[in-house]
Amino acid sequence: MKLFMVHVGFYDEEVGEGIYESHINFFVAAGNAKSAKRKTMQMSQFRNKKMHIDGIKEVAHVDGYEINLIKALKEKKSKIYSYNESKKL
Repeated sequence: MKLFMVHVGFYDEEVGEGIYESHINFFVAAGNAKSAKRKTMQMSQFRNKKMHIDGIKEVAHVDGYEINLIKALKEKKSKIYSYNESKKL
């Protein structure tokens, strides 16, 4: 498995009457870019917001470190640092 960042765009009617394009990134584990695209397009959030894919990046290295995905035995929640918490770091 490889890690892919899928950069998506969408127009949200609730923001500026839908004139502005918003963007987010999904991180997807897949064997190749085509599979990452397919997995992204199957996400309910992707379909519900009528998103489109602007680009896909295979993430193999970060700051000189290799990315190696290992199948998790159990899914764990990630720690999210709030605005105030991250200011204090």
